[in-house]
Amino acid sequence: MKIGIYGGTFNPPHLGHMAAAQAAMAVLGLDKLFFIPAALPPHKELPADGAGAEHRLAMTALMADGLGESMGRRGDVEALDIELRRTGKSYTADTLEELRRRFPEDEFWLLMGTDMFLTIQNWYEPEEIMSLAGIAAFARTESDSGEMLRKQADYLSKTYQARVQLVELPRITDLSSTQMRELLEDGQGGDRLWPPVYGYILRHGLYGEHPDLKHLNDAELRCASYSMIRAKRIPHVKGTEQTAVELAERWGADVEKARRAAILHDCTKYLNMEEQLQLCRQYGIVLDDLEQKSVKLLHSKTGAAIARDVYGAPDDIYWAIFWHTTGKADMSTLEKVLYLADYMEPTRDFPGVEELRELTHRDLDAALRLGLEMSVEDLKERGVPVHHNTMEALNWILEHGPRDPS
Repeated sequence: MKIGIYGGTFNPPHLGHMAAAQAAMAVLGLDKLFFIPAALPPHKELPADGAGAEHRLAMTALMADGLGESMGRRGDVEALDIELRRTGKSYTADTLEELRRRFPEDEFWLLMGTDMFLTIQNWYEPEEIMSLAGIAAFARTESDSGEMLRKQADYLSKTYQARVQLVELPRITDLSSTQMRELLEDGQGGDRLWPPVYGYILRHGLYGEHPDLKHLNDAELRCASYSMIRAKRIPHVKGTEQTAVELAERWGADVEKARRAAILHDCTKYLNMEEQLQLCRQYGIVLDDLEQKSVKLLHSKTGAAIARDVYGAPDDIYWAIFWHTTGKADMSTLEKVLYLADYMEPTRDFPGVEELRELTHRDLDAALRLGLEMSVEDLKERGVPVHHNTMEALNWILEHGPRDPS
């Protein structure tokens, strides 16, 4: 197995890092890639205006998740904390030795930028580094330093018997973390970050970004929401937003409220049971016996609380998110819109979904009835208890809504 090792301060990680890593995975044929944030880089001081180790690791993990997902290689790209856990300066030789103990049979490639590549012979234990890993240096296609890089590659090969590979990169990589921080300090640069990373920066007030989270615009709210979930769920959230807007326009619900409810509806989806229960206690959310045992029933309730308390959502958005998993009797139009948008957005694929999509354009209540019936049938087939609110929602629409969903 070929493993790429990409170290740095990642303060913050940006699209240049992602592009470089993606190019290296393709050129080198890497099976796995590890981003490794440094604790105390030997070659420079950590900036006073930077983020702490915990934040840098979290942002790098978001970037790694996004890169793996975008390449269709979920699980092949990770962020490791091995240097953050180690005391003292973050020497690459020590990191490679630890990784060699973990992966004794695998082939390592150390990924680095031009400046690092041209000075690697001055690092701590360069012989050890180049005996443990090949060196992959990023070279920008528009740069005039090609001859210099080739001379350095020849020098390392002859002096250290190093394996060297130059990896050409697009212009987007011509950006340092220092420049990225300066852009953020000036209220710019968000477009040069993986959206969940920018959302994380907004949520935690890093690099001079101190937004009022209760008054984010739609683009900022998306980034904040995406930073709270895994990359694989982002297409679902985007699809729910698109569908909710279409349904709101068709059936007279507030389009902007439908949009923002959809953006936030799954923001607590990946919290574990204890984290969900803690939020329920914090916000006074009373749970029945089934909810206390089923984590899948809780994210709608805790997500609604976060939407209102953190992001300033009004009550109708709160309730739309609160009921989007189970439904309830006598739902508002906005609640129906979000429930159905979540259930049948474009990435959903199950028997009957096309019929449901078509029906939403003709009769919203008939579509709601069909959606509830399909949900109940699916839960029963899988042996999953049906929540009483779902049954009450179905019974209410059977009594008050259209008799024939076709």
